[in-house]
Amino acid sequence: MPKHITYAIWRSLLAIVMAISLFSGALQAQSLVTTTSSNGEATVPDLPNPLTEEAANALISRLSDSEVRALLLDQLNAQANSTDDDTDEIEDFIYHLTSGAFEQITIAVQRLPLLFTEQARAFSTFGTFVGTNGLLAIAGYFLMVLLGAFAIEYAFRRLSRGWLVLPPRREGSQNIGEALVPLAKRLTSEIVSVAIFMFAAAQITRLAVPPYYHPFFMLVGPWLIGLPRMTAAIGRFFMAPKAPDYRIVAATDATARAMVFHMFWLGMVIGIGQVIVPFNAANGVPVGETRIGAWVNFAVHFYVALLFWRYRSESIDMMRGGYDDLSPAEDRIARAYPYFGIGVAFATWWIVNVVVSYENFALLNGIPQYKTLALLTFAPAMDTAIRGLVRHLAPPMTGEGPLAERAYVSTRRSYIRIGRVLVFGLVLLAVASFWGMSPATLANAGVGERFAASLMEFLLIIAIGYLVFEVVSLIINRKLAAEMTASGYDPNAEEIGGGDGGGAGGSRLSTVLPLILGVSQATIVVVFLLLGLSNAGVDTTPLLAGAGIVGLAIGFGAQKLVTDVVSGIFFLIDDAFRTGEYVEVDGTMGTVEKISIRSMQLRHHRGPVHTLPYGEIPKITNYSRDWVIMKLRFTVPFGTDPNKVKKIFKTIGAEMMEDPLFQEDFLQPFKSQGVLEFDDVGIVMRGKFMAKPGTQFTIRKELLTRVNKKFEENGIDFARREVRVAIPGLDDHDKLDDADKAAIAAAATEAAQEMAEAAPPGAGKPGD
Repeated sequence: MPKHITYAIWRSLLAIVMAISLFSGALQAQSLVTTTSSNGEATVPDLPNPLTEEAANALISRLSDSEVRALLLDQLNAQANSTDDDTDEIEDFIYHLTSGAFEQITIAVQRLPLLFTEQARAFSTFGTFVGTNGLLAIAGYFLMVLLGAFAIEYAFRRLSRGWLVLPPRREGSQNIGEALVPLAKRLTSEIVSVAIFMFAAAQITRLAVPPYYHPFFMLVGPWLIGLPRMTAAIGRFFMAPKAPDYRIVAATDATARAMVFHMFWLGMVIGIGQVIVPFNAANGVPVGETRIGAWVNFAVHFYVALLFWRYRSESIDMMRGGYDDLSPAEDRIARAYPYFGIGVAFATWWIVNVVVSYENFALLNGIPQYKTLALLTFAPAMDTAIRGLVRHLAPPMTGEGPLAERAYVSTRRSYIRIGRVLVFGLVLLAVASFWGMSPATLANAGVGERFAASLMEFLLIIAIGYLVFEVVSLIINRKLAAEMTASGYDPNAEEIGGGDGGGAGGSRLSTVLPLILGVSQATIVVVFLLLGLSNAGVDTTPLLAGAGIVGLAIGFGAQKLVTDVVSGIFFLIDDAFRTGEYVEVDGTMGTVEKISIRSMQLRHHRGPVHTLPYGEIPKITNYSRDWVIMKLRFTVPFGTDPNKVKKIFKTIGAEMMEDPLFQEDFLQPFKSQGVLEFDDVGIVMRGKFMAKPGTQFTIRKELLTRVNKKFEENGIDFARREVRVAIPGLDDHDKLDDADKAAIAAAATEAAQEMAEAAPPGAGKPGD
């Protein structure tokens, strides 16, 4: 084999080795050294670091065939071992998610009797250490610190009492800013008050309390005094138990007071858990010995679940926000909210057990489970706030009528959905930060954390995609509604074009915008779904390849579809039709009701819907473009003065041009066109008018009514078909005998029958 071919083969093998090495990350190159074993066989050489193209070429020139083979086998074995390690990590994660977490619960239950004895021992150790005098001293010092800190806080509250008291609200005011600003001021003042209290207590402790009591004071103060007061302040911000006019969340006074009360005690239970564990550790009870932390954690989550169960109906009302215009989906979500809260409480409690089974206690130092629980259970307040903000900040309704009203409602719902997506994204980011899911901390994460990080990234990308989806939909729908309102075209009107077809259509932009909206939405869904799957670790290359193959198959096998699409594009470019216009396509007539990428739908004014592919349309006749002329025929008896009829038509045209109901619809008034022809029953007079498309049928109905009335007032009859029988000698009727009379009657009857047979269907009987 030629040398250059052998060199190319080995270089390809080495490229494969390098790709495997980079993908697995199993090797860390140390030096460019090739060694040989004692028995003369080539050992596995080390890869250069960094692995550049020049370094790879240099390595290839130094290696023998056996050394390259050994390097390739080594990398394949490393890849297999790496796969086995990943499998073991996944199995380990599943174990901790199920059996490991359950074992932690079992251990806590088994050590429940030990909890009481060991806790009593911790208290006894502390009492023995400080003694009776020490306990009295602690109580005295504690009372002194409390009184001093409260005195300083009271002074601040006196200075900021204007922010602590909610002013009377204007009667009937719905401005959310008038409620949020005073509530925010009060919350800020209360938080600052608590902070001043804690700072003053810390300073008094440092100056007046012996140093060996400091750890106890610094532990009890923030958790048993600061935290419950903070949670109660947040509860008062949302619930406003004594000021229902300022209440953000839809709740009764009793429910608001109960929620603030329970939030205070939830903070107290959490604080007890944060105090008791280090207290026990400092007094001879090791952390995890009694599992008291697990029981406190269970108590908090059970407390929350119990509150959701106890206040089920109240939670549903909170989620509804006091609004009656909820969609069916929003109403179902509101009904499911209490059970969602119970599920969140159980899920966060179980996650804590999973973390404990990993013995990753450091992850729970910032009480992320309680932060997550609080954030997720405040959904009613956030959702209600979003709807309140949208109600007051959404743009006003553009135009008048049912179309403008529907567009305004749709716009407001879009803003609400956008606000919800933004809140959802912020909540995801907050929860991720609570659990330490940042790029730095996830660099060396295990399978469980990698899974959580991938899930977070997927949800964030989907949330961003949905946000883009809603924003694009909102912009296009607002423009579409504005175009339809400006043109006066309402696709949901009961009778388009007066119920007879031929109505005026929408604008050119309103015809194209639905197609743009559909294509944009489909593109956004596909792009962000692929991005989300890619960031979640799913290889999207097969999906893209499959889509390419399907597209190629469609291109070869669906030429008719391509013809339809291309023809439709050129029809739209030529502005041949618009939605709402009355058109005729090769004998098929109807109003353009809907257009898609490949076809259009025509609805006949009697109801049937015709679907026509663009590629099968030879020509289009549009009856609704710009203006329409309607000509009317009236037959009057012979002998009627045509000038008199012309004056009547002119009078009717002038009157309708001054009528507010019709003057905007006319482009040219109704006027006479004189005598058209003579037929066998009378004189045919014709009149015409020019009007806006879609209004001609309503105008025609009114014109016929007015012409009939004017003719009656002026003694003019409409010509009717008559049968006249000329009978010779009728003047001598009295001289006729019975036989002659019978012959005359028979002749008249026969003539009438002949006229009836010759008359067209529906023309009526002769003489009518």
